[in-house]
Amino acid sequence: MGKNFRVRVWLRSLAGQVFILQVVVVLVLIGVGVVETILQSEHDIVDEASARARSVAETFASSPDVIHAMDDPDPSAVLQPKAEKARKNSEVGFIVVTTPQGIRLTHPRPGFIGKKFIGTIAPAQRGQVVVETLDDTDGRFVQAVVPVMDRNRLVALVAAGLRTGKVPTIVNRQLPLLLCAVVAALLVALGGTALVTSRLRRQTRGLDPAELARMYEHHDAVLHTVKEGVVILDGKGCLLLANDEARRLLSLPQGNEGLPIADLGIEPRLAHLMMLGRTVVDKVISVGERLLVVNYQSTDQNGGPAGSVATFRDTTELRVLGDQAESARRRLKLLYDAGSYVGRSLDIAQTAQELADFAVTRFADFVTVDLAKEVLSGGEPTASSGMHRAAVSGIKENHPLYPLNTMIRFASFTPQSSGFHSGSAVLVPSLAESTSWRQQDSALTGEILAYGIHSLITAPLLARGETLGMASFFRSEKPEPFDNDDLIFAEELAVRAAISIDNARRFTREHTLAVTLQRSLLPHNLPCQNALEVAHRYLPAQADAGGDWFDIVPLPGARVALVVGDVVGHGLEAAANMGRLRTAVHNFSSLDLPPDEILRHLDELVTRTEMDGDDRPNSHGLIGATCLYAIYDPVTRYCSVALAGHPSPVFIMPGRTVEHPELSVGPPLGLGLGGLPYEATQLYLPEGSDIVLFTDGLIENRSQGIDEGLNALYNTLADIHGTPDQICDRVLTSALPDRPHDDIALMVARTIPLSPECVAEWAIEPDPAVVASLRKEASNKLNEWNLREKAFTTELIVSELATNAIRYSTGTVRVRLIRDSYLICEVYDGSSTSPHLRRAATTDEGGRGLFLVSQLSRHWGVRYTDEGKLIWCEQSLTGD
Repeated sequence: MGKNFRVRVWLRSLAGQVFILQVVVVLVLIGVGVVETILQSEHDIVDEASARARSVAETFASSPDVIHAMDDPDPSAVLQPKAEKARKNSEVGFIVVTTPQGIRLTHPRPGFIGKKFIGTIAPAQRGQVVVETLDDTDGRFVQAVVPVMDRNRLVALVAAGLRTGKVPTIVNRQLPLLLCAVVAALLVALGGTALVTSRLRRQTRGLDPAELARMYEHHDAVLHTVKEGVVILDGKGCLLLANDEARRLLSLPQGNEGLPIADLGIEPRLAHLMMLGRTVVDKVISVGERLLVVNYQSTDQNGGPAGSVATFRDTTELRVLGDQAESARRRLKLLYDAGSYVGRSLDIAQTAQELADFAVTRFADFVTVDLAKEVLSGGEPTASSGMHRAAVSGIKENHPLYPLNTMIRFASFTPQSSGFHSGSAVLVPSLAESTSWRQQDSALTGEILAYGIHSLITAPLLARGETLGMASFFRSEKPEPFDNDDLIFAEELAVRAAISIDNARRFTREHTLAVTLQRSLLPHNLPCQNALEVAHRYLPAQADAGGDWFDIVPLPGARVALVVGDVVGHGLEAAANMGRLRTAVHNFSSLDLPPDEILRHLDELVTRTEMDGDDRPNSHGLIGATCLYAIYDPVTRYCSVALAGHPSPVFIMPGRTVEHPELSVGPPLGLGLGGLPYEATQLYLPEGSDIVLFTDGLIENRSQGIDEGLNALYNTLADIHGTPDQICDRVLTSALPDRPHDDIALMVARTIPLSPECVAEWAIEPDPAVVASLRKEASNKLNEWNLREKAFTTELIVSELATNAIRYSTGTVRVRLIRDSYLICEVYDGSSTSPHLRRAATTDEGGRGLFLVSQLSRHWGVRYTDEGKLIWCEQSLTGD
């Protein structure tokens, strides 16, 4: 156990490691010798095999028997025994005779006779000898192919070959000598190791070699990895050692160890400081373009060896690195600040101006932003797009650059054109030396140079793979031109700003489409009617158009329906839903239903549409809406109002008093609350009253609630005098929020009651005998209205409708004639039976009443009331 331990310790010592190294070296050398011998032996084997194969092939080919045998009808029978005999005598692997075409005539294996020879025979067919080395499954062999010539005519080919393994080698003969050399080398290595160990013990004073190695490794690592220069001098002031950093800082060449300080060629002040031999702590000395911090101290303190050590620390690079880090930090902060300053709105021009304003004084003296003209309207830029100067900013106002809103088309090789088409920023350090920049406008560029602008960076506004425009940064006050670091910063700043501009562009495009669709779906011209004087306004939201709408629908009996609504959501979807809902309102209005029933039908429609939309992917359907539906009757001067989650209307009475009565408000359309009813409220409105209808965008915004908005609207309306148009303008001027976040639809309708002289009404008993007197009274009324030409037609209509009412109903029948834009005849009865039009046969005695009424009138229809129904028809006053 102890002996094995001592052996392991000795092997780990320096002597043991030297011995192992020597053993390895000896073994490597011996191995190299063996390998060289083997390789030489293999080479000799191949050469010897090639020579033997060639000799055998040439000898057999030169035999006259071969030429004579080729003339025999069966050359194989003649040559096969001769070839085999020669093969055995010459101790080769095979002798094969082939035809000039390479067909075997002999072979050690008779089965291969008559088959194609394997090997290279083309040179032999031309009269040359071919020797080649081949490999097969049994190993390597060498074969030679010799031509057989008869009077310069090729009559046959002879091939001879043998395996290389059959050739004797010299390795076996040299192996004992190699083993003896190995033993001798190992003995010499052991003796040398013993001598080295003895010498090292004397020189290291008995220190363990591992400790010496560890000390050397630490010493070397410190000298070559420390970021300070270290110079060690002996007691005479001569150089003992200088690490890599010291040689770099002091420009010391290699191989100057042992020279005095004065001969090292270093800075005289530094050399004088080191020759004084006094301790120096952190003294700054200029050496060339460097600022070195020097520390110097002797090594003979506390019994150490005579000499001194000087260290040098380069503060110049630290200062440069600090300046670079500070510059990078400032630019990162600028990019961070740009993220919060640029793109605060979704307005393209404002975003471009924010970029220009931000970069001035922080990065450049003058900044221009040019956008493709299609971008400003939300379109896609093209390669041939002209440039619109969207923003200009600078430290001075009287600059010679193109002014704002100028259309520019940059020349082909200008930096702006190159950057726009390549998508990369372009740096022009000196505008005075740039010829491509002057191609744009020689006169203007001359003025720019005379103004003092001397350097340019133009960066593309690149977002989502599209170049929207160019941002150009000019420098004039700072004498240094832009550099590559500035180029990288400008490109990054332009990319960040381009994202904001692209967002604004996309918003502008969608906003324009939504507003265009919204306006196309709203009424363009007010319908002709005499009951109301109407003015309206529609303002889309600045952020995004919504689904607000209004409408005016003429109804039978000179009545008019006023509709205001607001679809949930914004953008194209809300505008499309608004158009669908407005169409539905028109359809339901044609049924001549009261406002509460109209809202109930709308609620069912919206709810059903939402349910159908849930079954279709990516379909939102109608997702809720508010609506106000009001019907004004100029004959009775009553206004019937029903609300579905919508703000109540405001009424301005003739005395200019503002009234906002509490109306029953039903749930918004499409909430699935079908059990909650909608209620209509009847209000009497004197002549000249104003009905103010609006959406919640007028009274609600981020800075105030609905109550505050309503109070502001009431106060504004109380001070307004004028026409409905003037009221609309005044309301939008006074009560409109600064930045409305929602659409605003406003409609003001002033009532114009129908004069009593234009209305005639009769109540008759359910007796057919009174129909004759009714016809006479109707004819007299038409004479008063100067409508004698309508008397006959009106008498027939009144007679038919009154007769049907008397026949199929009970109670009093009321008949009313109204002169408005049309001559209207209405017959009221207490029956809820719905009449229907049919064509009577020629043999029928009746059934032609409603058919005649439909033929004689412009329109006709039925409206149901709480007491029954009325049938109405309209006649044109201008003639049939």
